[in-house]
Amino acid sequence: MTTPVLRRVVRRETHSPRSVAFAVVVLVAIILALYVAVELVLALAAQPALLVRPVAALEWLAGLPGNAPVAAGVAGGLVVAAIGLWLVVLAVAPGRLSKHEVDAGGRVAVIDNGVLAAALAQRVSDEIGVARDRVTVGVAHRSVDVTVRPGAGIPVDKTQVTSLADAEIAALKLARPVRTRVRIARPDDEEKAA
Repeated sequence: MTTPVLRRVVRRETHSPRSVAFAVVVLVAIILALYVAVELVLALAAQPALLVRPVAALEWLAGLPGNAPVAAGVAGGLVVAAIGLWLVVLAVAPGRLSKHEVDAGGRVAVIDNGVLAAALAQRVSDEIGVARDRVTVGVAHRSVDVTVRPGAGIPVDKTQVTSLADAEIAALKLARPVRTRVRIARPDDEEKAA
């Protein structure tokens, strides 16, 4: 397999397609176009309209700036602008899946963030002697958050946990570097939160 093909396969596995959003927008446009066509055919056949006659709708739309309250016009404009902005962001921004690319000895593998978090939490738990359910790991595209909640009287060194997490991430050989954040939540923190 060539390198450009391999890069394309990895991109397809780590980025989400926009096909669902595209299908929804196209479906709404098709339904709207069909409705307008049906209303036009009914108007030409001198039949009663389903909802509103096209001429009446255009007259209402033309008279809207003068007849509607200013607040309603502003609110409608903001809603339309928000929908438009959302569609532009959806079209331009890359849709990232919760996966990371891993170098596997000349080959490429894709690992799910949940698997990465579980492996990291197990390693930290084993090395510092804290129960596995007291270690929480969250993995994002650019960062890894490790939270350790040791029991009362169990000393945990934050630098040791940071070095363990960094060593485990380095051993996985992620294609893109991630930033590690470690937090030690003491039992008195838990009591204040409760």
